Amino acid sequence: MSTDDTLERPLETLLPEAAAAALHRRYGTHLAASLPAWNDTLETLLAHRSVRAYKDRPLPDGTLETLIAAAQSAPSSSNLQTWSVVAVEDIERKARLSVLAGNQAHIRDAPLLLVWLADLARLEAVAARASVKPEGLHYLETLLVGVIDAALAAQNAVVALESLGLGSVYIGAIRNAPEQVAAELGLPPHVLPVFGLCVGYEDPARPAQVKPRLPQSVVLHRERYNAHAQPAGISLYDDILSGFQAQQGQSEAVWTHRSVERWRTRESLHGRDRLRDALAALGFELR
Repeated sequence: MSTDDTLERPLETLLPEAAAAALHRRYGTHLAASLPAWNDTLETLLAHRSVRAYKDRPLPDGTLETLIAAAQSAPSSSNLQTWSVVAVEDIERKARLSVLAGNQAHIRDAPLLLVWLADLARLEAVAARASVKPEGLHYLETLLVGVIDAALAAQNAVVALESLGLGSVYIGAIRNAPEQVAAELGLPPHVLPVFGLCVGYEDPARPAQVKPRLPQSVVLHRERYNAHAQPAGISLYDDILSGFQAQQGQSEAVWTHRSVERWRTRESLHGRDRLRDALAALGFELR
């Protein structure tokens, strides 16, 4: 067979083993459905993992700007672009933010921390320059738009950075103390720090692994929501994740138990139980 013939063959005939392996890692079991095709984008997406150990290696020049360009290529509701991001590289500032976010070491160790923001201040300023009182900015819906915009932009950046050989981990604990984070970053009113994102080169001595996700029978509903298939799928997932955690030298507590404990008490929210009060302090009326 010639090289040209090989290049013209469908991807699914060229890479069935790669696809099957990627899907098995993602679910921890065989996925019955076959993919119509396979490519580098799918490989990158299915290989995602949270990286919490980083090499002491700076990012190449232009990396940050490339990630922001990818982020700005994400969809935005009505093209309002109600998000911003603060890039933090200063060692002392990362250390202070680490303390505010549960003292997570990877915030200090990663060369770059991106703090993603739901930013309504920019639209408010635009309206003020047009001598308009933007009543609609003060409703919960508008803040939700900003949070969604920030999440979509950040995930675009994650896909981009992973395609460049970098790793990352989201930091939801940025919301543990949003007023203090806002003060550290000099945020104006009507700007909410939604989450952080550590970015850097993974430490090969402490590699992260692809963590299995819930079976599709639990999360995929066709036409109408169907709860009947979920118990069996969740039970299967408890076994799969427990086995994965044992391989990683972690607690073998099943997903059901860990999830229930995560939301059992107010204290388990680690300060985020007062988010409504924090939003008010940051200037959000939320009608």
